[in-house]
Amino acid sequence: MLFGKKRTDQIAKAIEEADENGYWAIVRKQFYKNRLAVWSLRLFYGVFFIALMADFIANERPIYCILNVETQRDTTDVKLDTLIEIDTILLNNDDKFYDSQNTNKTLDQQVEVPNRYILKHELKKIAYVEIEDSIQKSQSNKLMSRKIIKYDTLFINTSVISVDSTKLSYFPIFKQYFVDLGLLSWDEIFVSTKWLEHKYEFAIFPPITYSSTTRDARNNKFKSPFGPQEFPEDSNGGWHFLGTERIGQDVAAGMIHGTRTAMLVGVVAMSIATFIGLFFGALSGYFGDERLKASRIRILLNLLAFIMAFFFSFISNGYIISDMIGAGNLFSAICVIIAWFMLVFFIANLLTIPLQKIPFLGKKVTVAVDIIIMRLIEVVNSIPLLILILAIVAIIEKPSVLFVMVIIGSVMWTPIAKFIRAELLRIRRLEYIEAAQAFGYSNFRIIMRHAIPNALAPVFIAIAFGVASAILTEAFLSFIGVGIPDDQVTWGSLLRLSRDKFSAWWLAVFPGFAIFITVTMFNLIGEGLTDALDPRLRE
Repeated sequence: MLFGKKRTDQIAKAIEEADENGYWAIVRKQFYKNRLAVWSLRLFYGVFFIALMADFIANERPIYCILNVETQRDTTDVKLDTLIEIDTILLNNDDKFYDSQNTNKTLDQQVEVPNRYILKHELKKIAYVEIEDSIQKSQSNKLMSRKIIKYDTLFINTSVISVDSTKLSYFPIFKQYFVDLGLLSWDEIFVSTKWLEHKYEFAIFPPITYSSTTRDARNNKFKSPFGPQEFPEDSNGGWHFLGTERIGQDVAAGMIHGTRTAMLVGVVAMSIATFIGLFFGALSGYFGDERLKASRIRILLNLLAFIMAFFFSFISNGYIISDMIGAGNLFSAICVIIAWFMLVFFIANLLTIPLQKIPFLGKKVTVAVDIIIMRLIEVVNSIPLLILILAIVAIIEKPSVLFVMVIIGSVMWTPIAKFIRAELLRIRRLEYIEAAQAFGYSNFRIIMRHAIPNALAPVFIAIAFGVASAILTEAFLSFIGVGIPDDQVTWGSLLRLSRDKFSAWWLAVFPGFAIFITVTMFNLIGEGLTDALDPRLRE
């Protein structure tokens, strides 16, 4: 028993020492020796937190509020007084005795008391009663056939409206998420009245009480953060800490929500680029020019399948794809394209099964995957990113930041593919890969379970630099007003507003500084990873 416990302790200690001396433990120690990289990583955590919690940092909606909401209205009409005035008027047959402009006169007065509203109506009605009569006058006068009696009656009514109200609690920011998903809807009181104009019984507002699109009419026309600002006494709005722009939108709120856009573009674009780069880089590095062998019929049918899938996706159904993209349904268009390619390739590979039994068609030949993919990388690198984005945006009727993410990600995968290719050219000759092949594992399992996980180290470097490049590209597109909706506030769009008034220095300083800090942050993280993953720099 005692010897068994001692042996267990020795094994646990050996595992801890192995973990401390493992590859990633050494990389982590080496990375933390670079103080600039460490502080950049900590700054990234802060920026990511701001992007994640942007709605709770800058929002015109309160985080939590209590409102006195009207639930029922009971109305009682009480006649207070009646005044009657009678005038008798004799008119000829051909005289006009009806005055449409004087028929009704109404005067409403409203007095508000707690939970009760008193409406006083003064209504003047004119009624005409005809009385047939014959009056003999002198011969010079006409015979009057009727006598008109005019009644002017003034009614004064009072409507007493009893209002039953109750205090309800709301979490508007959380509810907005469900409203955006179409699961809930806002009550009428929140649609007809702005959030900052409600009379709350109790409310907890975010630190910045403005959304990125909230307009403050009292503080428009470029209010400086250090200059005078106007606020009514009962206003729920707070101080504009970074000033306002031309139409009164808060710059601080725009900076906060611009952080989310920048992080979203960097993460989503590089996620797309990483997926594409890993796919092509793994094929190129693992198989090379001599390891991938396929039957002649499979190669032929797959080439035909690619041509047919391209034809069905972009030519015969190109108008459908164009309409989807033009309407802003980029995700649906991508799904349709992928579905066509998968369907056609599935049919082509299904047909190869019986045709491979023919000796000539079933003979396997070597496919130079590495050369094909490297030529593809050269073609993609030869296309300028800005020109490609401008060309695609020109056919889009409804711009969206999602288009920018997809375009950036579909072009910036080439460095990742090169990194993963170089690593797999080295890893595929190692003993554990040969052992996996000797066990009879499939190439797909070897690549996914053994090759790629051990080749990801340099990919992190490319991702770090790629995120910085994607954020800078998005800021540039927002600055020139291309590809980003006009109602979406980003750092680049705030920087563009500084051109309207050069004296509004805060519109150039704060967004420009945010872009500079973020891009520098990711570049320093990338340099720290480069030093940590370089075995020549380890002690």
